[in-house]
Amino acid sequence: MFEGLRFSHWHAETDAEGIVVLTLDRAGASVNTLGREVMDELTQILERLALEPPKGVVIRSGKPTGFIAGADIREFESYEKQGGVLASVERGQRVFQNLARLRCPTVAAIHGFCMGGGTELALACRARVATRDPKTRIGLPEVMLGIIPGWGGTARLPRLIGAPQALPLMLTGRAAGAEEARSLGLVDVLTTPELLLEAAKEAVRHPPVRAFAQRLRAWATNLWPVRQILAPIVRRQTAAKVRPDQYPAPFALIDVWRRGGANIAQRLKLEARAVAKLAQTPTCHNLVRVYFLQERLKSLGAGSEASIRRVHVIGAGVMGGDIAAWCALRGFAVTLQDREMKFIQPALDRARELFAKRLKTPERIKPATDNLRADVDGAGIADADLVIEAIFENLEAKQALYRSVEPKMKPAALLATNTSSIPLDELRTAVDAPGRFLGLHYFNPVAQMPLVEIVRHDRLDPANEKTALAFCKAIDKLPVPVKGTPGFLVNRILMPYLLEALRLYQEGVPGPVLDKAAKKFGMPMGPIELADTVGLDVCASVGKEVGAYLGLEIPDGFDALLAAGKRGKKTGEGLYKWENGKAVKPEVDPNYQPPADITDRMILPMLNEAVACLHDGVVDDADLLDAGVIFGTGFAPFRGGPIQHIRSEGPDKIRAQLEALAAKYGKRFAPKAGWDGAALRAED
Repeated sequence: MFEGLRFSHWHAETDAEGIVVLTLDRAGASVNTLGREVMDELTQILERLALEPPKGVVIRSGKPTGFIAGADIREFESYEKQGGVLASVERGQRVFQNLARLRCPTVAAIHGFCMGGGTELALACRARVATRDPKTRIGLPEVMLGIIPGWGGTARLPRLIGAPQALPLMLTGRAAGAEEARSLGLVDVLTTPELLLEAAKEAVRHPPVRAFAQRLRAWATNLWPVRQILAPIVRRQTAAKVRPDQYPAPFALIDVWRRGGANIAQRLKLEARAVAKLAQTPTCHNLVRVYFLQERLKSLGAGSEASIRRVHVIGAGVMGGDIAAWCALRGFAVTLQDREMKFIQPALDRARELFAKRLKTPERIKPATDNLRADVDGAGIADADLVIEAIFENLEAKQALYRSVEPKMKPAALLATNTSSIPLDELRTAVDAPGRFLGLHYFNPVAQMPLVEIVRHDRLDPANEKTALAFCKAIDKLPVPVKGTPGFLVNRILMPYLLEALRLYQEGVPGPVLDKAAKKFGMPMGPIELADTVGLDVCASVGKEVGAYLGLEIPDGFDALLAAGKRGKKTGEGLYKWENGKAVKPEVDPNYQPPADITDRMILPMLNEAVACLHDGVVDDADLLDAGVIFGTGFAPFRGGPIQHIRSEGPDKIRAQLEALAAKYGKRFAPKAGWDGAALRAED
């Protein structure tokens, strides 16, 4: 059937029944993406299949890790710079339309990740078969890049599974697991990886019939009157979470769906035009940049084999216990040590909750539970490849611990601290072999925060740094190497923001007003709520260490709160009261007028300190700084990071704003060294 055609990325086989199996195995790549060459080859294949329809077509991946990761983002970026996004999107739509029009059953055989364009390819098939495997995830995450699905996702998914089910998936970019995808009707059949191809062929022989209720729901929720009623409701729900001026893509998606009619050609046209328009926005440019920053952090741990198999964590508090649980979840054998079992048990209880939430079924939960063992006596130290210290923030206590632990460790084992602020050049003086000592600074909550700071010092062995980077990759964290000065990168930049917010709070600005101003800028959580969430005791400890280094003082009132046991969320009260894990924020007088400069007073110190960190070499370059602050603090992703935001606004403008604040409020706002740096004016 394919005589005379030669392909680099697709492999076509026709079995004895006449079923064509198309296998995508993109040459020279570890994952499948739908680049221009891949799509051009698929066009040729589909043209031949249209002329000589086989009994059926199965599309599968030749990569063991996943189906298709989506479009090639680097190619998309080049199209945007050349003004060719619309043509590129329309070209992709034509390819998938040709797939959808084939006069034979077509089945997507999905194992592992299936994202973006991969999901849109699957939607263009008549049926979808997937593996019942935790690695199988299906989604349309385009909004995370500041655009919307452009190869038929908005045109097909609501009509397949119903708008109330489809819109939340597309508006959040969330991926569905295999079982959820099956219950939604996104997947027709679930099977095992070993039987995937045979199950897909069976779907060709006997095409799955969707339940009448599913078909009725899909039809009814996409009628024109229903769309006009439902769209404003969904828009209001979305506006409660994100602002249209900051993240326009979700709102564009709702509008495309609302306006789309029964004709798929019209729906595709609306979709393509929306993608082309969104691709020109600063939000899209910055979110694509954040995507590549994330890929860079992932790549830091690549190429080095993680020699770590066993982990021993000392300190079963919130951080230590959660670090231990996360490592166990990711397959490492972990021992958790503290003075008594009563300190370890709460950590084990939290770990079981994490395993149940993430792993769902007993057969998957049990191995993770077995990986984590209590170890009051510290017997696990002798076998550990990595020992992580996670006790309270006190230089002398940590140094004493290292002196007692190091003689029990294997010669090649790494010793790491989770300190959030103490300089490693001070801590490492208590270590006999400082080359194996480093910082692994996780962020709270460990299960949700993706970043880990790999903290360096002047005696760290570079080979051990590579081992730590590989370990972070193995536990699915994003590592950023940082200099071991007080606060490292994230806390050094975050503390001026938090301390200034607390100063405003002491001056009488209500906490909800401060939180609202910060969230309006784009922060995921306001500073007062954040301080309570982190813990006022932690804020005080880190604030004193970092504040002394930066010449900043902790505002009055902290000591009284701590003395009264009010440490924030974990004690039920801090700056706010907390009920059922949520802050109970006081009502604000509707006539209250906040100071006009509260946002500048909170945000500009962050930008000032980011410039100082870059100048001081806390990280290797501006991109790593932006990545660390975005993934460590949630700094407004649509702004691209603090350095990128400075570039967008203009460094001279922001420097002048700092000088004006310094003249009004004092030297803490004075521009620091580095504002003349070339990196602040570098092109994106």
